[in-house]
Amino acid sequence: MDFNVKKLAADAGTFLSRAVQFTEEKLGQAEKTEFDAHLENLLSKAECTKHWTDKIMRQTEVLLQPNPNARIEEFVYEKLDRKAPSRMNNPELLGQYMVDSGNEFGPGTAYGNALIKSGETQKRIGAADRELIQTAAINFLTPLRNFIEGDYKTITKERKLLQNKRLDLDAAKTRLKKTKAAEARAAQLNLSPPEENNIMVNVSYMLNLLHVKWLKIWAEEVSKSEQEVRIAQSEFDRQAEITRLLLEGISSTHLI
Repeated sequence: MDFNVKKLAADAGTFLSRAVQFTEEKLGQAEKTEFDAHLENLLSKAECTKHWTDKIMRQTEVLLQPNPNARIEEFVYEKLDRKAPSRMNNPELLGQYMVDSGNEFGPGTAYGNALIKSGETQKRIGAADRELIQTAAINFLTPLRNFIEGDYKTITKERKLLQNKRLDLDAAKTRLKKTKAAEARAAQLNLSPPEENNIMVNVSYMLNLLHVKWLKIWAEEVSKSEQEVRIAQSEFDRQAEITRLLLEGISSTHLI
């Protein structure tokens, strides 16, 4: 239980530190570590690929199935991991109507015979359309969907981790900068005891002394802050490398 409380407190502190750093960056009050040009280019290409892949995938679905209600039904069955009920498509339905009406008029009549032949042709067109939809779904839509729902989600996760490591690094740099400034201020203060036996001078001296003691607490943190920066830099570099390798691998696969 004690471990969980400590971990919760540490996580809350990290979250607050990142939030402060992010806010100060937006206000122009803090420095921001920029990603290298190659990594920025890979991230930009991944965003562009995701944007157009999503648009192409959605429009292809509309082309293959213009009926929005049918698309919703197929989506629900897909999420439930169940097969949607098989239904005749429009050409097949028209063909069946033609065949039925031709048989009713009589295959021996010119009109009935023409309807039956046209109906069979329409049914073959419907079957070809069904095959087109199935082939496009397997060979075209599935790879696009795998990228959106698989690869890009991994990219988003790693990029978020990289952003957090970047915020941690810049927050550590800010803390180090403040501790060094405090150390410098402490060194500049005059700590010599006053020669005059004056109450105001003595009070001023005591306040300076207390202030210096407070500043020394900051100064003692310099070594710790420098270590934090080194650790944060190492974790940032490692995450940047992981993200870069991931993006380069996907780039070669998806021609990003």
